[in-house]
Amino acid sequence: MKTALGHLKVLDLTRILAGPWATQNLADMGAEVIKIERPGVGDDTRYWGPPFLKDAEGRETRDSSYFLSANRGKQSVTVDLAKPEGQEIIRQLARDADILVENYKVGTLARYGLAYEDLRKINPRLVYCSVTGFGQDGPYAALPGYDYVFQGMGGLMSITGVPDGEPGAAPMKSGIAISDLLTGMYATSAILAAIEHRRVSGEGQYIDMSLLDCIVTINSYQAINYFLSGKIPQRMGNAHSNMVPYQVFRCKEGDIIIAVGNDAQYAAFCKAIDRPALAEDPLYSTTAQRNRNRETLIPQVAEAMLARTMEDWVALLEARNVPCGPIHNMKQVFEDPQVTHREMQLSLPHSAGVQAPSVANPIRLSETPIRYTRSAPTLGEHNSTVLGGRLGLSDERMAELKAMGVV
Repeated sequence: MKTALGHLKVLDLTRILAGPWATQNLADMGAEVIKIERPGVGDDTRYWGPPFLKDAEGRETRDSSYFLSANRGKQSVTVDLAKPEGQEIIRQLARDADILVENYKVGTLARYGLAYEDLRKINPRLVYCSVTGFGQDGPYAALPGYDYVFQGMGGLMSITGVPDGEPGAAPMKSGIAISDLLTGMYATSAILAAIEHRRVSGEGQYIDMSLLDCIVTINSYQAINYFLSGKIPQRMGNAHSNMVPYQVFRCKEGDIIIAVGNDAQYAAFCKAIDRPALAEDPLYSTTAQRNRNRETLIPQVAEAMLARTMEDWVALLEARNVPCGPIHNMKQVFEDPQVTHREMQLSLPHSAGVQAPSVANPIRLSETPIRYTRSAPTLGEHNSTVLGGRLGLSDERMAELKAMGVV
C-alpha cells in the first residue's frame, strides 16, 4: 500500500500521551516508528488501568486501554538511556532516523549526550522534536506538569463548567486529556513542516513544543474576545459566548443541542419551533442582537423546546438544515449510523493473540490512505528485529546487554 510517510523513520523516546499521540499519527501515515521504552517497565500508561487488554485465554495482559489508544503501529524496543551502552544504541538508531521525538524533562537528554546539538553532529538532517509541559525556556521550564494542570493554568477551566450563581457552579476540566492530545496534533504538524523544509534545504531542525503553549493557543476567539472588550470570559455552561441559541435545551423527553450559526439558520429554527415572530423581532434578528439579548430570548426558546421529544426535534430540525443533535454516550457514539459508515471503530491484531479495539484516525487521504497494520506492541517485542536486524548486534551481545539491564 502506498503511504504518505513510508519513506520516514521515527525514533520515539516519548511516553504518556502527548508525544505518543504525535508519533502514532506518523505511524498511521506510514512512517516506521521505533518506540524506546524502559526495560522491564515500559511506558507508564501500560499500567494505567483497568481495563486491560485480555489475551486469547482471557487473562489480563500488561497493556491498558490508555496505552493501546496512542501506540498502534509502532515497534517496541527496550533501552536504558541512563546507561552508556543504552545511549550508544540511541546514537546508532539516530544516525539514519529522519525524526526523533522525546518528552523528557528539560536537560535530561543533554546529560546523556542525546540532546539535539549532540545528535545533529552525527545526523544533520534529523528533525528533533521535544515535548514538555512548559517549553525549553522560561521561569517554569524545569517544572513537571500534567494535562490537568495545564487545563487550569491555560484558562480552559475558567470558561468551562456551570456558571457562578447556579447549582453545581465550579470550574470543570475536559473529559479527555485535551492539552496532551492537542500538543500531539500540533507536534505532528510541526514535524511535517520541518520535514518539508528539509526537503528544500537539506537541513534538519529543532522543535520546542509546550503543553501550556498549546492550551493557551486554543483559547482562540475567547482570548480575542478578552483582548477586544477587556472583559474576562466567564463560565457559561453549555452556552456559547458569541452565538445564540447555541446550547443544550431540555425537551419533552431527553435533551438536544441547538447550534444556530447564522441568521438564515435562526429564521429556519424559529419557523420549525412555531415561533416565527422571534426571527422578525429586531431584538433577535441578527447574530449580534441575539448575543446582546440572550437573557430574554433563551427562556422563550426553552419553553418552545418542551413541546416535543428530542428525537422528534432532531428529525424536524435536520429536515430544515438547522444544526442540532443528541448527546450520545460512548455506546451510542459507535452505534451511530454515520460513525459506523465512516468505520471509526477498528479491530487490530495484537501479539497477545487477540484483536484489540482502536479508534480510526480522522485523516482521509485519497492517494495515500492511513494504514492500520497492528495494535500497540508488547514491551520489547521488536528488540531482536531492530537491535539484531538493523544494528547488527549478535545474539551474544544482546544477551550481554540484557544481563546488564541495558535492554
